[in-house]
Amino acid sequence: MRRPAVIPKDGEMRIQYFEDSDTLYVVFKDAEVQESRDMDENTLVEFDAQGNLVSMTIEHARERTDVGNFSFQQVPAMKSVA
Repeated sequence: MRRPAVIPKDGEMRIQYFEDSDTLYVVFKDAEVQESRDMDENTLVEFDAQGNLVSMTIEHARERTDVGNFSFQQVPAMKSVA
């Protein structure tokens, strides 16, 4: 499974799509990978020493996701009403 060599800046979440290999690579946090798990033959998930999710690689992404219609929206926290 292809794992890109691009390392995000501290605290930066990154999503990369490699059209030539149809691979989606999502980095959730900048941390050293301690464990890798194959979820199936086309999905690799990686964790840090505390068991936190570091990254996910998805092969055949166009068949398995809607990567062509990706969007991101950060929703602010709602203020509590007292």
